Amino acid sequence: MAHSKFLPREYEVKSQAEKAETFRALHQRRSAFLIPNPWDLGTARLLAHLGFEALATTSAGFAFSAGLRDGAVGRDRMIAHVGELAASTDLPVSADLENGFGDPPEAAAETIRRAAECGAVGGSIEDSTGRAEDPIYPLEFAKARIAAAAEAAHNLPFTFTLTARAENYLYGRADLKDTIRRLQAYQEAGADVLYAPGLTSREDIAAVVAAVDRPVNVLMGLQEAHFSLAELSSMGVKRISVGSALCRAAIGAFLRAAREMRERGTFSFARDAASSSDIARLLE
Repeated sequence: MAHSKFLPREYEVKSQAEKAETFRALHQRRSAFLIPNPWDLGTARLLAHLGFEALATTSAGFAFSAGLRDGAVGRDRMIAHVGELAASTDLPVSADLENGFGDPPEAAAETIRRAAECGAVGGSIEDSTGRAEDPIYPLEFAKARIAAAAEAAHNLPFTFTLTARAENYLYGRADLKDTIRRLQAYQEAGADVLYAPGLTSREDIAAVVAAVDRPVNVLMGLQEAHFSLAELSSMGVKRISVGSALCRAAIGAFLRAAREMRERGTFSFARDAASSSDIARLLE
């Protein structure tokens, strides 16, 4: 097989179809699996070396690393980022594709095709509009967008895993009934995985899992949610992501260190820093 310039020499590059089958199989296991979210090539490589089985991009994390707010990156730049991450590791990579970078269903479908072309084996489409005054698409239109994305995903020459996201809870709409209604509609539209980021109670998570017959992704890394992998598995969750939490944790450490230097003129933060040699060994 060909060798990627981003991979260590001992790695052999798996085909996209092999990665896709591996990724789909992870969702069929009895227990949940972790899919952490790197935001650049270095963090993707580090997570791969630590033994994770799959990776997902984070639109917010990548935007922050580029000095932008979440949602300000744009499709071309995001697709290029997804392609670089997919080429940097032998692990399956699922892409955070926001709302598909456009309102029409055709925009969501085209975004799925482009993510697949650049190496992703999965991707998510949200039902958020990106407009503060009207943040969530009407249900029937949102369903049509997922249907178009599903048609594009399922017509690819490999098993692309489409995740449909119901964004109510991230926009202050803590309406469990509507969230479940949306996820059921997206399931009917052809989504392979369902996801309602922002759920923080055991009861709400269990209700979502019980209401659908697709694998459910749950977001951890929120201050209000502290369930373990074992606890989420016992609720029937199949996949656990952390969104921008790893990036925010890194930025938090960076800001604490910068403030210590600026405000106190001291450098004790370096005691908790990873050594250059340890990082180099992980990246060999």
